[in-house]
Amino acid sequence: MSVTGKPPYDDANIFARILRGEIPCKKIAEDEHALAFHDIAPQAPLHALVIPKGRWVSAADFHAEAPAETIAGFWRLVTRVARELGLEESGYRLLSNMGADAGQEVPHFHVHIFGGRRLGRMVPAVPT
Repeated sequence: MSVTGKPPYDDANIFARILRGEIPCKKIAEDEHALAFHDIAPQAPLHALVIPKGRWVSAADFHAEAPAETIAGFWRLVTRVARELGLEESGYRLLSNMGADAGQEVPHFHVHIFGGRRLGRMVPAVPT
């Protein structure tokens, strides 16, 4: 399936299935707005995902359509998870992909939290 980062939402995506309890996850934290869990294919020593509880495909979709309290609650959980994983002192990276060129694989808005080592550049420098 091609992921564009724009609606329509696919209710069969893996994060929707995790939210419904059809697929297990290694949960870190959860509240009424979002769920945080460890990535099954970590790209850093600490790699967590935070997903909102709702049908949003991308950050643009989420911020345009979600209620303000859901948006605030989601971001509070993101920072709480980073703190609880012990990443505040050394630092961490937040990443959200939108669309095929960015590498979005799951059509459900989510944020990756990476940490536990020096991460280096996000993308290669553009040649001048």
